[in-house]
Amino acid sequence: MREELFVSGRDIPNIDPYLNIWHWQIPIYLFLGGLAAGILFFAGLFTVMGKEKEMETTVKWATFLVPGVLILGLIALFLDLKHKLFFWQLYTTIRLESPMSWGAWVLMFITPLSIIWVAAYIKDIIPQWNWKFGYLNSFEKWVNSNRRPIAWVMMVFSLILGIYTGILLSAFNARPLWNNAILGPLFLISGMSTGVATTMWMSKNHTERKTLGKIDLVLIGIELFLITHMIMGFLAGPTVQLEAAGLFLGGDFTVSFWVFVIILGLVFPAILEIMELSGYKVPIAIPAILILMGGLVFRFIMVEAGQLTRYLY
Repeated sequence: MREELFVSGRDIPNIDPYLNIWHWQIPIYLFLGGLAAGILFFAGLFTVMGKEKEMETTVKWATFLVPGVLILGLIALFLDLKHKLFFWQLYTTIRLESPMSWGAWVLMFITPLSIIWVAAYIKDIIPQWNWKFGYLNSFEKWVNSNRRPIAWVMMVFSLILGIYTGILLSAFNARPLWNNAILGPLFLISGMSTGVATTMWMSKNHTERKTLGKIDLVLIGIELFLITHMIMGFLAGPTVQLEAAGLFLGGDFTVSFWVFVIILGLVFPAILEIMELSGYKVPIAIPAILILMGGLVFRFIMVEAGQLTRYLY
């Protein structure tokens, strides 16, 4: 005879509701969405500011990565779906209270918008390019003559996309680590930082790289502030939030969070960027790769750790 002791209803198999585990596809999707949002936001910002020539890589060349990045993110999201043949049902309704509905519709608009943005620049790469159809050539001329209004629209959608990647998690009230208002702004700023780092890595213009370095330092500072605020909020909360914070303060994710996200992903790149701005020769690829690595690891940690936290009853 086997005896078992149940101290909580959560220990009874097939009784307690459970969350289907999110695997690698979700953090990859969140990372790529934030990266695309960061690139598009600053492309639109410097277009609106009339600095297309000074920030050519930001406005033009970096945006060529975005359609591919978004498509890869959508593929990762599709692979995670349980009922893949019914994905189209996301577009049969609009639910303003649903982060997933917001994400689905924003992605549907921003993906073709990013393709249109880069397609209008294709003649800068291939001067002899001809769209063969007159209406496409006319549409290209219209896009080029209306860059600033399109840039405003692109900036708005990129902000929604960037903040949605965090709100997608924070909407899960049953997970204490995710259930906080900081995740939306935190993921937005982190995505902007990865976008700036990617553009800075691609740029060959010293002035442009210097400008992007200053922007990235501000973003890193904001990101560190938000992370600090998030952890302090947990420490001032109830037991379940103290346990959530404990995952980063002596728990299973302590080393990966503090070493790969905080030190190598934020602090060390910031030091290298300060050295670069001070006149020291620093290979720009090093801080850029570290920031991208930190952003990716951060999302893996938040997704994995969040699924371990729960409210007891």
